[in-house]
Formats: sequence, structure tokens, C-alpha cells
Amino acid sequence: MIDRNHMQLDTGAWRFQVWVAFALALATTTWGIWFVPADPWVKGFLMLGLYFTVSSAFTLAKTIRDEHEGQKIINRIGEAKAVQMLREYGEEA
Repeated sequence: MIDRNHMQLDTGAWRFQVWVAFALALATTTWGIWFVPADPWVKGFLMLGLYFTVSSAFTLAKTIRDEHEGQKIINRIGEAKAVQMLREYGEEA
């Protein structure tokens, strides 16, 4: 069961701002590369670099988030074991 009191939820305004900023950054950088006075192969190379960097950033962010979430679960299991041990110790005393 999910405890919504302990979940950190972002506001709709924050999510909107993040997506708009991402879209603007990607669009303006793409536009800038498109209009660079260079050969098409140079523009293509820059575009590939841009989109590879963006996809790598998403992958890195997901990996860090997954690791953090996994650590939270491990900590909760450890806390539950500690509580159980304290209960058992209290019953023996």
C-alpha cells in the first residue's frame, strides 16, 4: 500500500515549466545547429551529438532515480527488521 503522506509530488505548474524549458532548449539548439554556416555533414554530426546527449541525460536521470528508490526500499526493510527485533526483545523482558 502506498503512503501518499510520504510521497513527494510535484505541482502541475512545475511539471509544465520543466517540459516547456526542455522543449525550448531542444528546439532552439536544434534551430541553431540547422542555421550554422557549415556543411550538411557537420550539421548532422552536431545534431547526432545533441540528441545522443539528451538521451544519455534521460538514461542517467532514470538510473539515479531507480538506485535512490531501491535504496529507500532497502532502508524500509532494515527499519522493519529493527522494529521486529525490538518488539521481540520487549516481549522477552
